[in-house]
Amino acid sequence: MDAADDLFTREDPIFSNKELLEISHLPGEGRIVGRDDEIADLATAVNPAIFGQSPSNVLIYGKTGTGKSLCAKYVSKRLVSTASEEGVTATFAYVDCAQDTTETQAVQTIAEGVNDPDETGINVPDKGLSTSTYYKRLWRILDQRYDVVLILLDEIDKLDDDAILMQLSRAGEAGKITDCKLGVVGISNKIQYKDRMDERVKSSLCEREFVFPPYDANQLREIMQARADAFHDDVLEPSTIPRAAALAAREHGDARKAIDILRYAGEIAQANGEPTVREEFVTQARERAETDRFRELIRGSTPHSRYVLQALALLSLSNGRQDGFRTSRVYEIYENICRQEGSDSLSLRRVRDLLKEHAFLDIIEQSKHSGGSAEGSYTKHQLLEDPSVVKEVLTEDSTES
Repeated sequence: MDAADDLFTREDPIFSNKELLEISHLPGEGRIVGRDDEIADLATAVNPAIFGQSPSNVLIYGKTGTGKSLCAKYVSKRLVSTASEEGVTATFAYVDCAQDTTETQAVQTIAEGVNDPDETGINVPDKGLSTSTYYKRLWRILDQRYDVVLILLDEIDKLDDDAILMQLSRAGEAGKITDCKLGVVGISNKIQYKDRMDERVKSSLCEREFVFPPYDANQLREIMQARADAFHDDVLEPSTIPRAAALAAREHGDARKAIDILRYAGEIAQANGEPTVREEFVTQARERAETDRFRELIRGSTPHSRYVLQALALLSLSNGRQDGFRTSRVYEIYENICRQEGSDSLSLRRVRDLLKEHAFLDIIEQSKHSGGSAEGSYTKHQLLEDPSVVKEVLTEDSTES
């Protein structure tokens, strides 16, 4: 046999349908676990839409991997089908604000998503129009085609400003749309996000607020068990899913991470030529999942943003489990790193800003302290990520670049 014939494996001994373990995979109705109450609350908030009335605007908070986007999409799809049965024309548009961060990008995505140019005669190009023109075309499309529309703004905290929230939440009141009712569902990982909102937006957008708690071990076990058919029969050892669920529940309650751990454990078994996914592979998979998650968190960050994190990681590794480090101490180590990298250091004020950005992303935690009349007040910064993982990823990235 030609050696080239053995280059690829034609049959996967571990996975039968690996797509079930991808984060982008949306589970079917029977696979949404542990969110009955949240789904019911959301449905109640938007229920008027099925009669052609205005749904409540909603803000959903919760840590990553708590099912916020999943439930919002599920309720929206059910709303569209139920409204149709009542003779009401409804739809929903989904915007990933981490990708469409500007007002223009977001309104273009919404307008394109709800449009049918053959029906409306309206063109919504990817670019080339002013923001106001995109809005005018959106309003025309909505009034021509729909009785009710829900706009899902995922990772709403990534928007550059509140401009689109102001436009959407007050479109009916301002007379921009007359025949269509509009509802907005904002989704954020940051429970403090509302504090940054314009007061006018807050009054019109925050009609209903829901907090999604982290999943517990039993729920995570059910979630992963519902995805077990991603593997061939008898590949998963009985203790593998309970172990992965217990680890994930203890550390974060994040379903995405739990599913990642299960997938990585399968890949480890695959790479080692093992016929089963054993419990011991779960621990190795957890380490890989944490590394990948942090790499994703800092993707696209600037060199100096990384130097600041590196400084905090070095302090954490050399000083054990302290309750954080003062800004001045972090800045001192940051300056050393800049010298080693042959880069001019930023000002102390700019480094404070970078630390605040990392705190907003839940990479670090900040705490205010008072040193009395002698020292005044000061801020301490503590990594929420494993410092060894932070150092490993940042070192890898600097070597690659």
